[in-house]
Amino acid sequence: MGDLEKRISDIPLERFRNFCIVAHVDHGKSTLSDRLLELTGTIAPGGNKQILDKLDVERERGITVKAQTCSMIYSYKDQDYLLHLVDTPGHVDFRAEVSRSYASCGGALLLVDASQGIQAQTVANFYLAFAQGLHLVPIVNKIDLPTADPPRALEQMKDTFELDPTKAVMVSAKTGLGVEAVLPAVIEEVPAPTGDHLKPLKLLLVDSWYSNYKGVILLVRIFDGQIKAGDHITSFATGLRYIVGEVGIMYPGQTPQKSLRAGQVGYIYFNPGMKRSQEAKVGDTYTTVGAEKQVEPLPGFEEPKAMVFVAAFPVDQGDYAHLEDSISQITLNDRSVTLQKESSEALGAGWRLGFLGTLHCSVFEDRLRQEHGASIIITPPTVPFKVIWKDGREEIISNPANFPDQEPGKSGPYVDLQEPYVSVTITLPEEYLGKVIELCEGNRGEQKELQFFTATQVILKYDLPLAQLVDDFFGKLKSLTKGYASLDYEESDWRKSNIIKLQLLVNKEPIDAVARVVHYSQAERLGRQWVTKFKEHVDRQMYEVVIQAVAGKRIVARETIKPFRKDVLSKLHASDISRRRKLLEKQKEGRKKLTAVAGNVSIDQKAFQGFLAK
Repeated sequence: MGDLEKRISDIPLERFRNFCIVAHVDHGKSTLSDRLLELTGTIAPGGNKQILDKLDVERERGITVKAQTCSMIYSYKDQDYLLHLVDTPGHVDFRAEVSRSYASCGGALLLVDASQGIQAQTVANFYLAFAQGLHLVPIVNKIDLPTADPPRALEQMKDTFELDPTKAVMVSAKTGLGVEAVLPAVIEEVPAPTGDHLKPLKLLLVDSWYSNYKGVILLVRIFDGQIKAGDHITSFATGLRYIVGEVGIMYPGQTPQKSLRAGQVGYIYFNPGMKRSQEAKVGDTYTTVGAEKQVEPLPGFEEPKAMVFVAAFPVDQGDYAHLEDSISQITLNDRSVTLQKESSEALGAGWRLGFLGTLHCSVFEDRLRQEHGASIIITPPTVPFKVIWKDGREEIISNPANFPDQEPGKSGPYVDLQEPYVSVTITLPEEYLGKVIELCEGNRGEQKELQFFTATQVILKYDLPLAQLVDDFFGKLKSLTKGYASLDYEESDWRKSNIIKLQLLVNKEPIDAVARVVHYSQAERLGRQWVTKFKEHVDRQMYEVVIQAVAGKRIVARETIKPFRKDVLSKLHASDISRRRKLLEKQKEGRKKLTAVAGNVSIDQKAFQGFLAK
């Protein structure tokens, strides 16, 4: 038995503490985790920065995408405590990761940036934690910045969340100032986990990831009983049975242990390994084979739903198999991506991918390009729509090409078209209020609430169509408010809407890859933009090429690419006008024959790449 294992086995359940760090994006969660790990001697000081962010794309963008965990041992008043820390993502797209982390914790550090104050995501995470009944320890970070205003941050915490400002810990995670006061506060404030290691085993699956050698590795929180290598356990959700191959804790890498007991969070993998990551249903309860009757399964988590859909195609169809492998490897570790095969006449075979939000989509695309060297064409993001047919059927359509071509107001085979709405909460400084309201109204928003939560900070609540939100609404909001506004959203409901399918026709043939469902009021403006942009990317042919944008059955814009033509009048000098006309008419007849024979335009892949590029 190693020293580490002996120290852990001597710590009783009353001295366990499980906690997570939650905050708005970029308030310093991962940096604070580094300081805490250094303080407890889990990692050497001054080493790699943001040790818990394991993906390249996380380090490069400085964001956390997947919640990461680590155990540490801390000596307080001459007694060892086993602390378990979860570093969570701050971005709204990954809210499901945060609510999963809460399930394995008894408390949370609510981190607020002293220079920014409370922002939208802080508010959203606070309510999530509050609903789960977690104990919150308020922490004000970045007090070393020249623009820091800790008293304002404390006042906001008191007004907005009714947290006691005297209990707040002032730190600067970057310089390490005040960090040593954080863990004593956790030990005093956060309750110890409950559980009994003598009862039958009951464990909750919090997260899982895939390893090429060991199969699926599960991150689990043990509520009752204990687990060791060689145990036979079974899942409540799938009913499958497994033999445990190894158990251990994250310290900070995978560190094997003899056993895990009630109250601990650790990893397990099976031997023979679990091969399909679909078997690991997050939120599932496992118990020892034979004890199924004695154990009550825990309530699971709701699976996050895809909100944004894009179609992805390989640039060269020869790379299809390679790209399919790359996509399935990434989805092994990120099960919130939904996947369907799709084919397009213009771009060949590909996939329709569903994501939690636009950041999730761009992180996925970066990972494909960086980790797998894939070259890929991605269509602009679309959202699902609901069609209610005359026979009462409801159908949700996520591919715009399958959307019915009917003008709104005309009687078609359906009764109603609906689009999804989201409830958006924006926090912003009061001087930008006018511009932001203009932006929301321009994006077909309905104002629900406006309140000042300090003299200068405003909380604005709107109902927006999801289609407008994915169309770079966040980018526009940031640029209008010089980056000060923050945004949080949650699904609202389906509403009746005046929507229509916009398509691009080239010589009367529709191009399926660039169909989109838009609101009736935007169809003409978008149609004009499309034809002008597409015209730049299509080469001239020997015959006339007509590019049209069609909304429903109505043509809203048209551009014509003139054919190459021979100068048939070059050998005429001072000839009669009828002679000229005869030659031009003859040329025109020849053109007609040519168009009839070669009517289908061959459009280069590069034209699509140019057209679909941002």
